[in-house]
Amino acid sequence: MRPPIPTSSTLQNRYRILNVLGQGGFGRTYLAEDQGRFNERCALKELIPAQGGAYALDKSKELFQREAQTLYQIQHPQIPQFRATFEEDQRLFLVQDYVEGQTYRTLLEQRQVQGLAFSEAEVLQLMRQLLPVLAHIHSKGIIHRDIAPDNIMLRQQDGKPVLIDFGVVKELATRFQSPNLTTQNTTVGKPGFAPSEQMQSGRAYPSSDLYSLAVTAVVLLTGREPQTLFDDTTLTWYWQRWVTVSPSFAQVLNKMLSYRPGDRFQSVAEVVQALQSPIPATYTQPPYQPSPVQPPPVQTAPPPTPDVSHMATMAVGRSPDPLPVTTSPNRAAPTIPAARNSVWDDPLAVVAIGLGLVVLTGVGTWAVVRAVLNNQSTPTPTPTLTTSFSPSPTTSLTPTPKPTNSPDVRNEGLDIRPDTKAVRTGTLRSNETVNYILAGGEGQQLSAVIAGEGVLMSMLGPDRQLLPGQSNRVSLWQGTLPSTGNYYIQLSPVKGLDKSDYRLDVSLRSAVAPSPSPTSTTPPPSPSPSTPTVESHRVQFEAGQTATTVSERANPQLIHRYLVRATEGQIFKAIVRDGSVTLNITTPDGQPIQAATNVLSWEDQLPMSGTYQIDVIATQDTTFSLDIGVRN
Repeated sequence: MRPPIPTSSTLQNRYRILNVLGQGGFGRTYLAEDQGRFNERCALKELIPAQGGAYALDKSKELFQREAQTLYQIQHPQIPQFRATFEEDQRLFLVQDYVEGQTYRTLLEQRQVQGLAFSEAEVLQLMRQLLPVLAHIHSKGIIHRDIAPDNIMLRQQDGKPVLIDFGVVKELATRFQSPNLTTQNTTVGKPGFAPSEQMQSGRAYPSSDLYSLAVTAVVLLTGREPQTLFDDTTLTWYWQRWVTVSPSFAQVLNKMLSYRPGDRFQSVAEVVQALQSPIPATYTQPPYQPSPVQPPPVQTAPPPTPDVSHMATMAVGRSPDPLPVTTSPNRAAPTIPAARNSVWDDPLAVVAIGLGLVVLTGVGTWAVVRAVLNNQSTPTPTPTLTTSFSPSPTTSLTPTPKPTNSPDVRNEGLDIRPDTKAVRTGTLRSNETVNYILAGGEGQQLSAVIAGEGVLMSMLGPDRQLLPGQSNRVSLWQGTLPSTGNYYIQLSPVKGLDKSDYRLDVSLRSAVAPSPSPTSTTPPPSPSPSTPTVESHRVQFEAGQTATTVSERANPQLIHRYLVRATEGQIFKAIVRDGSVTLNITTPDGQPIQAATNVLSWEDQLPMSGTYQIDVIATQDTTFSLDIGVRN
């Protein structure tokens, strides 16, 4: 690796190097002053190609510019903004906002010195502050892939957690180290924090980030590293033997920590919804004691099951058995006075106890009689209390109309006719629900898409019951209306957010004519507009590239179909960048991929060779951009 840039050097006549913040296998991170922004501090990430020469540098720059575009899409107050890229002296640099503060790894180490760790309330607050950040990047098809205490900073300015060091940067740097610059399936993530699918195959999903966030949470709660909390032989987490948290919070963390990706929460919205029941105000997290940091007590025999009791073994004594009396056969047994094992064997003691009981009985009877007489003499004040106070409870308890918090539920009519569309925008607060009501007919095709990081919708039929299929708290619904009547699109916020902006796109298509319709002399005109036109495009990658971006104009009556030739085992990626569209992806044998139906992004290893179809479905007239990539 080349030597670091000397302090006080100026790059691009703008960035003055102050010192080195860190160094890894991919390069270095410098603290610099941006003289073009009033000497504002920034971080320069240096990525060094493994090989020199003009060809290697050109390929590195090409790769660098293309992949860095992903980082520029991220604009969130809890993520350092990526501002620029440049090349100088055959070194490539990313310019990023500088965050002043401490990582949660440093904060944990400071507490471990005192035998302490983070409380449940602190970790729960951290998760609630980071989940909206993950929702933001996941909505753009970006996976962080390297969530750990080292990559979460507590910003000194406002005390909020900031997510740093995206895995895409490290993947980019790792590919720079490849001799041919083509290594794509790189493994990014910290052992113990990253899930198995990410470490073994390099594939990552939104649930992969949620897994890493849960590992971070249990590390902060217990003060122990993942390797000591996870049994890799049984694939089971045992973090709860080191710390006690509320059962509901433990249930959420354990689901996030599931070994199989399909067993975890699949989105941030599901986690936020699971955390919506707050910890009772009376609940206080017990202080973290140094004792859990000590190794567990040595057991003489392994427990048969993981859920055996962990209580220490205690010895319980009992009276010894009386010794047997041995007698000689040549003489009579000696007369031994019977031992008085009880006070009842002593007549004097029995008499004394009897007299005592008589005295106590007399005193007790006198006390009871006196108490009864006193109670009978005082009932008169009690009625006056009940009558004097009876009016006030009835008037003070009239606030029982608290359930009439229903003013927070708004009903709005949605005037939409067949083969038309409607768009509604607004802001939803944490205690609000909006019902959009529209008239639908049996057999009509309804499509609804909600855009917004903190709002989900539920589709209800005329009977106010959920429609068939996945219709509860979803972001996209398409289907055939089962009957004629008023349908309800119920918008509700994700718990934990104060307010969220949303955009609702709704389209309604005429009912498809029944199959016998060809026998009629005048076929109904409705089927023609309800059958979209398919326009096919064959995707060709430029020489040396494995990805491309396409942009087109689309509407509900036009399906853009992109044909991509790929081979078995390659990694296929399709991501919607802009536009109110969704994707349906079909395998070469014509079978739809279930996990790639009505999605905004999809990435996976291909099961077969051939031509794959990507259908772009629009819910309104829109211009869309779609990223398509195939790599080994």
